[in-house]
Amino acid sequence: LMHPEDALSAGLESGDMATVASHVGSLEIPVKITDDIMQGVVSIPHGWGHNRPGTRLGVANATPGVNMNLLADVDTLDEPSGNAILNGIPVTVTPAPSTECTDQVAEAVTK
Repeated sequence: LMHPEDALSAGLESGDMATVASHVGSLEIPVKITDDIMQGVVSIPHGWGHNRPGTRLGVANATPGVNMNLLADVDTLDEPSGNAILNGIPVTVTPAPSTECTDQVAEAVTK
């Protein structure tokens, strides 16, 4: 999810594939533009796309999407709790080199 002003400045439209990158990883995901999200913030649904070999997450493996954990730095902790930081990760969003969006992923984003 991306605010219309942010999408405009990034050259993205709803349904376009975007590369979302943090300092430790990146992923490609379709863009859904909405003014329901604050400008300067992006939101990625969490919990799907865990299709890496060896994972045993049946629902997450079978559900289209991306694994946003790839953007999290495992060495960065929230000091008061000692937990990994999974929200508020600084990212850049740019048009993906490949703008082809699979039907399965596009359908998951539009739901």
